[in-house]
Amino acid sequence: MSADYYSRLERAGGPQPSEQMVASIAQGLHLSLDERDHLFSLAGYRPPTSGRTSDHVSPGMMRALDRLTDTPAEVSTELGETLRQTPMGAALTGDTTRFTGPARSIIYRWFTDEKQRDLFPPDLHELHSRAFASGLRAAVGRDGPESRAAHISALLLKESREFVYYWDRYEIGVKLSETKRLNHPEVGLLELNCQTLLDPERSHRLLIYTAVPGSESWEKLRLLSVIGVQQRS
Repeated sequence: MSADYYSRLERAGGPQPSEQMVASIAQGLHLSLDERDHLFSLAGYRPPTSGRTSDHVSPGMMRALDRLTDTPAEVSTELGETLRQTPMGAALTGDTTRFTGPARSIIYRWFTDEKQRDLFPPDLHELHSRAFASGLRAAVGRDGPESRAAHISALLLKESREFVYYWDRYEIGVKLSETKRLNHPEVGLLELNCQTLLDPERSHRLLIYTAVPGSESWEKLRLLSVIGVQQRS
């Protein structure tokens, strides 16, 4: 969006923006949910659904993310749908905000696209499969049969035999370690600590990846900041 286009919108002299554009403006201005809803009404649209399924990141969490410019970080939903990334976050894991539809969820991609597993060492794949199936089962139980979680689980039950196997184990509460091992295509194996800040109202998570200062992984993160975002499918 150009500065001229935004200026015309402020003066009520431009064309009606799309709902997607209104949502982007609201997020860019760090509006609260009430302010966002008012902006949608002014633009002639019904405000999006709020609560646990909302993709609108809270102003406080956005301010925190904005301060992490030199750190790999991202805001995601409980279904692993990336809503925002820092530049270093995209350099570490790729631009995961680009996906649409069910593929927005890392859980869906994990069981339907083998390339999504390349970032993780093979010895961690089974734990990830168990944790993703377990987390999705908990989300379906909590949010109900009409939820996004239920929709994703229904798709995976049709599309992935592996998902069916882990789904049928009825596991709940399988967790991934806070220490993440990631196999980056440019800098190699990284061992990072992943700290999580939770917004319980929207069930959003701010994930922050750090390395022990002076460690090999710390040096690799410094190199990654120079290399920048890698274009990976």
